[in-house]
Amino acid sequence: MTEPTTTIGEPPAQPAIPGLRFRLFDPDSDYGELSSLTRAAALFDGLDMLLSADELRIEHEHIAGFDPRGDILVAEIDGTMSGFTETHVRVHGGRPVHHVDGSIAPAWRRHGLGRALLGWSHARAAAVAAGGVQDDQPHDLQSWVMGDQPGASALLESEGYSVIRYFHQMVRDLSEPIEPRGLPVGLEIRRVEPSDHRRIWDADVEAFRDHWNSPDRTEEDYLGWFAMPSLDTSLWRVAWDGPEVAGSVMTAIFAEENEILGVQRGWLEHISVRRPWRQRGLASALITEAMLGLRSIGMREADLGVDSENPNGAVRVYEQLGFRVTRIARLYARPL
Repeated sequence: MTEPTTTIGEPPAQPAIPGLRFRLFDPDSDYGELSSLTRAAALFDGLDMLLSADELRIEHEHIAGFDPRGDILVAEIDGTMSGFTETHVRVHGGRPVHHVDGSIAPAWRRHGLGRALLGWSHARAAAVAAGGVQDDQPHDLQSWVMGDQPGASALLESEGYSVIRYFHQMVRDLSEPIEPRGLPVGLEIRRVEPSDHRRIWDADVEAFRDHWNSPDRTEEDYLGWFAMPSLDTSLWRVAWDGPEVAGSVMTAIFAEENEILGVQRGWLEHISVRRPWRQRGLASALITEAMLGLRSIGMREADLGVDSENPNGAVRVYEQLGFRVTRIARLYARPL
């Protein structure tokens, strides 16, 4: 973990906003307001990732090397959290990448606040890089723009970022017919037991090593995944070949998010098949079983995210199963 920080380091540029001050994040008291800010920004932008205070806390507590007391900067206007930025470094195939994220309250956009916060994150990332995190490798900055966020895209592009990859969010209406797909011969789906967690996780890690830009997962990733309050492994569909995990779909339902959005949605997360079991229809069979499971408990749609250039033809498989693209996400990057 980076050393605890008590000062904001290099001060950000100060936009001409009365009542504005910057301060470091306080994990003991700020998660409720952070959740409110990120939800308001997401709803304004038509996005649908609405993390609760507990989910944000658990996510932050399980990012290796991340310290919310020093790696998050808050912008307050008249005592109200009106923007924030955070940055953490992860290794992707031996190359360190500093991920930058943040939100600005809709009422305070286009006042220079986003640029000031982004500049601070760049300085913070440079300080972490200078501290010896893979310092023998070139470091990159990366940031996501989800869906239609022209202001965020314009800001990143003006700071030297460019799009390096596109990802699709795809949706399937579960009221439409779902044709069952048989599992390949010799495979079976079993109920997930706690004793299976590590083998399922390790199989998923192995499968995703083939994916573009896949991060090197840590023990903290494993602990954080299984600590999430929304976790319900009864929704998962895991195919076994004897003692070996052949593939899995880690289905999730975010009940609070669904209630806010007024939807009945399940997410098909971490769809993965290990190399020896690919090209045999296993992914289609697991996805179909996951969709049938969601429909049986009242869900009306299934969502997933996918790399638009997935080398294993995932987009085509999902389209054949009735999914359609509803949103395009852009991954921006530039050298640190």
